[in-house]
Amino acid sequence: MRLICLPYAGGSAMVYARWRRHLPSWIDVVPLEWPGRGVRMDEPLQTDPIALAGQLASELIGAPLAAPYALFGHSLGGLIAFELAHRLLALGAPRPQMLFVSGTEAPAMRDGSRWKEPLGDDALRDELLRLKGTPQEALESTEIMRGALPILRADFLMCGNYVYQRRQPLPCPLHVFGGDQDETRPEALKAWRAETSAVFGLDMLPGDHFFIHTRQADLLNLVAAALARQALPRLEVACEGR
Repeated sequence: MRLICLPYAGGSAMVYARWRRHLPSWIDVVPLEWPGRGVRMDEPLQTDPIALAGQLASELIGAPLAAPYALFGHSLGGLIAFELAHRLLALGAPRPQMLFVSGTEAPAMRDGSRWKEPLGDDALRDELLRLKGTPQEALESTEIMRGALPILRADFLMCGNYVYQRRQPLPCPLHVFGGDQDETRPEALKAWRAETSAVFGLDMLPGDHFFIHTRQADLLNLVAAALARQALPRLEVACEGR
């Protein structure tokens, strides 16, 4: 099972690389990097979330997607993962075995009006402080901020540029994670239920917006259990065929 992981605003997909050491060996963690960061630093940053999802889908279609796969995204990454799932299906790809969205409200309930215009450096630093996910030494480093702020600015513009389009619900199971101290309202997490015609699940974990780091072990146990439930029917069929 391939677990394709999308980063949060301002981040790199390589934050998921450490998951490989903590998930079962049958789960192949695939960090999916966005243009303008990490190994794709030389590419232009994207500010259109639908265009980004389309670009990523085209790249994935060009790689083997025959193996069962699931999608995981946190915060903005959850929104992009949702749009990516729709785009992959539109291109004729196999459906994901599971879509995991973490720390983000349902797309129909999003209000990106505060992100419509580019934020200045001070406003971006204030946002990083509010989200509590950036070490103080990083915030005080001119060099680190010089590289991080343009990425964060572009990602927040993606939040502001997102326009929800109502479509047929996804045919894959959808599982949502939230932090009990995060600003995302529980009803906005529950509203994801409308985006799937399959099984829906919701788990709340202790912590703020970055519970995916502070409660990593708990989160990964839940992810592995959910994927195992999806994999079990295929294993039973394979055994019956022997």
